[in-house]
Amino acid sequence: MEDENVKILFRFFSNILDEWTVETMWAEIVDAEKGLYKLANIPFYASVSCDDIVYAEYDEDEERLTYRKTVEHSGNSTIQVIVFGENLVTNDLRNIFNSLGCVSEKFNEGYFVMEVPPSIDYKPIREKLMELEAKEMISYAEPNLAKSHWY
Repeated sequence: MEDENVKILFRFFSNILDEWTVETMWAEIVDAEKGLYKLANIPFYASVSCDDIVYAEYDEDEERLTYRKTVEHSGNSTIQVIVFGENLVTNDLRNIFNSLGCVSEKFNEGYFVMEVPPSIDYKPIREKLMELEAKEMISYAEPNLAKSHWY
């Protein structure tokens, strides 16, 4: 199983962190000779989505497999959520979006990312995000919004 999964390095400027950032993600090997890999988790900061097929190659300076471009979008959207307020529990907010069909990963108590599958209607999710943002409970970003989720 380990031979079928690799870690890929992403180096990019993060608008959330306002700095150059490095993130590594697990990926399944699609075709190592062609440099094709399928992302296996939700990114915390990179502008890609789980199940995207990416092109990566070994970078001598980084000394590891490094992302170069997205070859095929999965149709999943990635949403980043910053939680405000000491009284808000990140897992409670994640449960709200889970009930709407979104899987999420928690980075820490004030930040999580979620994935919106292509089969899910994004409208009620976006309405909930806008409602929570209007109440100044969260701020959110849509770094990789699938075309099926555009409004």
